[in-house]
Amino acid sequence: MWGFLIAMLSGALMAIQGVFNTGVTKETGPWLTNSFVQLTGFLVCVGFYLFSEMGKVSVGDLFKIEHKYMLCGGIIGAFITFTVIQSMSSLGPAQATLAIVITQVLVGYLVELFGLFGIEKTEFSWTKLLGIVIAICGIILFKWEK
Repeated sequence: MWGFLIAMLSGALMAIQGVFNTGVTKETGPWLTNSFVQLTGFLVCVGFYLFSEMGKVSVGDLFKIEHKYMLCGGIIGAFITFTVIQSMSSLGPAQATLAIVITQVLVGYLVELFGLFGIEKTEFSWTKLLGIVIAICGIILFKWEK
């Protein structure tokens, strides 16, 4: 249950962040906004590291990561911020968030299905596929206007 509550909080924060970032972008530009978002996020993370992990986890541990490609999360994060801003600007917050979340579910399922990036491979499930199809139908219904 705790995992679902955290996931719901994450989804809510992403939707709100997308609205905020899109608003800032209207007065500046997408890459300046993205830079500010990443910089302030970095500062918050450094603060949390200093108060909760320093002494327990060494910065040098990053250089010991077995699969170096996994260190590209920040790079991906910059493009996530940019694409969220662009999609919210084009579609509006609700439609953009629906499309983003459903794509996350689809890609997440494909990662599990094929065992990508070190994730344990799972068996194909018709019910999971049906859930994704129903979610896509939800986007169509949500977007549908007479």
